[in-house]
Amino acid sequence: MNTVQDRARALITQWVQSHPQAALYDEANGTILDVPSGKAVRPAWRDLTALEEKIHPETKENYLVFLFEDGTQIALVDPGGIAFAPSTENSGPVENLPPVVCLRDFLTLKQRIDHYLYQHGGEAPPRECLDLILICIATLDGARAVGFDIGDLEGELEQSLSELERRQG
Repeated sequence: MNTVQDRARALITQWVQSHPQAALYDEANGTILDVPSGKAVRPAWRDLTALEEKIHPETKENYLVFLFEDGTQIALVDPGGIAFAPSTENSGPVENLPPVVCLRDFLTLKQRIDHYLYQHGGEAPPRECLDLILICIATLDGARAVGFDIGDLEGELEQSLSELERRQG
């Protein structure tokens, strides 16, 4: 019988073979490795209700969207890896927060935050630095909601936030 889970397995396998720089799939234990971050997630495949194969309007690359019973979604995208909705549970409303993010976004923004904090030591960090931290918080909360273990990334962001608070007095 061809279930949505069987179709998902086949599409993931095919997709990661042509996008190994974005994600890898371990069919034996059902995990997907987000290559840009090195983090793996094991979705609740038994709760998968639908999947869609779409074409990105800008890159014209195909990507996969997986929808689960609890309303969560993940997507396999290139570039990016595993994409998901951010969560404003802890950040509150965030200006310029995109509807879909990935851990690659977090890593890029974290570099910008650290640049402001550590490459311009004598200057007060701009307001943008706090905005970027809020986007990072929402990104990590979204990552946790889809099953990523992001404790180490939270610790790194906490250090940046502490430095920002120290520098702003």
